[in-house]
Amino acid sequence: MAAKIEGSEENSMNSGPLNEEELEWLDEALMNHGSENSVLDISELDGMFTAILSGPTKLPSSVWLTALWGGEQQIPLWPSDVDENRFNDLIFQHLNDTAERLATAPDQFEPLFGFSTIDDEDYEVVEDWCFGYLRGVALDDWSGLPDSLQPSLDAIAVHGDEEQFAKLEKMTPDEYVLAQQAIRPAALKLYEYWTAKRAPE
Repeated sequence: MAAKIEGSEENSMNSGPLNEEELEWLDEALMNHGSENSVLDISELDGMFTAILSGPTKLPSSVWLTALWGGEQQIPLWPSDVDENRFNDLIFQHLNDTAERLATAPDQFEPLFGFSTIDDEDYEVVEDWCFGYLRGVALDDWSGLPDSLQPSLDAIAVHGDEEQFAKLEKMTPDEYVLAQQAIRPAALKLYEYWTAKRAPE
């Protein structure tokens, strides 16, 4: 069955942040039902949602849900209504929780970065989140972003645009840490700008 992309916002009953089990279930669902053109993990989804919530216009769910899977032809066939409904409920719950934090408690907004373990040490992975953010940016018209805020978008794009990875390779370890730390405040600045510019609903 193809994903029912209309009306899911109204059908999501739960609120608040997803727990660890729910995040892991979403991660597996994205991986198992995705393609090379789709969002492949929860970190990328979180980045995409942040950009969607931060953009110039409020996009209908039909637009970004199709983009999440990489196009209409990539929308998955679910093994059961239970799995399909759970997926839709969880992504809208996460979207609404992120929207609430950005709007009313920005100090509680934290990008959902991934982690990688190398030689028993955990390292923060920001690239997937930034890939997702740029995926969300591409769904709207950000051409009106003023020059003064371009550095904020660049702070995210340097981690999410493969054409800019050469800049990362030239950074010292300390510079790279600072570049990672710049992502969250950059996202908040972009959210504040575009939401202030939006027409009242």
